[in-house]
Amino acid sequence: MRAMPRPAQRAGVTPLRLASALGTDAFLGSIVLALFVLVALFAPLLAPYDPHQFVGQPLERPGPDHRLGANDAGQDILSELIYGTRISLPVGLGAAVGTMALGMLVGSVAGYAGGWLDDLLMRIVDVMMTLPRLPLLILLAAYLGSGLIQTMVIISLLFWPATARVIRAQVQSLRQRGYVKMARNFGGSPGYVLARHILPQIGPLIAFGLVTAAGRAVAMEAGLAFLGLGDPTAKSWGLMMRFALDLPGLLLTDRWLWWLLPPGLCITLLILALTFVGMGLERHLQPRLKRR
Repeated sequence: MRAMPRPAQRAGVTPLRLASALGTDAFLGSIVLALFVLVALFAPLLAPYDPHQFVGQPLERPGPDHRLGANDAGQDILSELIYGTRISLPVGLGAAVGTMALGMLVGSVAGYAGGWLDDLLMRIVDVMMTLPRLPLLILLAAYLGSGLIQTMVIISLLFWPATARVIRAQVQSLRQRGYVKMARNFGGSPGYVLARHILPQIGPLIAFGLVTAAGRAVAMEAGLAFLGLGDPTAKSWGLMMRFALDLPGLLLTDRWLWWLLPPGLCITLLILALTFVGMGLERHLQPRLKRR
């Protein structure tokens, strides 16, 4: 007689099981990412001051009233740092969704249709991938203007071609499967076949692409703000670093430790967290994709 499973065996997902499934690095990345999300959600409660208000002396050193000191305008640096999560996370998520949407649209149409349409779309992808991205980044930012929405659009327009190539290859492979051919023979429209039989099969690939695209978008937003091409009114980490480096002789004093270093560490930690989560998803989900 087969023994009944123990109650512990019927338990749901625990942190230890999640860590063993995704890997320690992905589990730690998920914790760091969750902390950033919580900071962004509760920024008004966590920030000691309004980041736009002048609440201290210019270049005030860290102390009981200002844990990270004040910038050259007298604004609290810790409050700016906390509110910076409300810039990086939405831009990362929005740009990742835009990148994946464009890549999925072009890649799925090219992979499913084939023929001249596939050739045309892939030539467009080839041209986009050969163009220098930094000049295009500056050109689009100058043309579209500053703002969070514009930043998301710029990043999405520049980084969708690589996603389109990957999606196209998977769609080409899946459209040769027997159940897909049967659905087409029974009169299934291309939209129905893609939505019902093909795109759900590449869901793991889409999840991995979203996470990696979000990490890239966080770096690009910080770079645009650092170059002065982002929203000048948004308290982003890249803008904080730019204002810090605009101070003459910053690196000759210890001010860089509490003005320049913290936003740089936040950008690095957020990108590393997203990278670790993406690596864990790839290890966990890619074997399923290959077996299909």
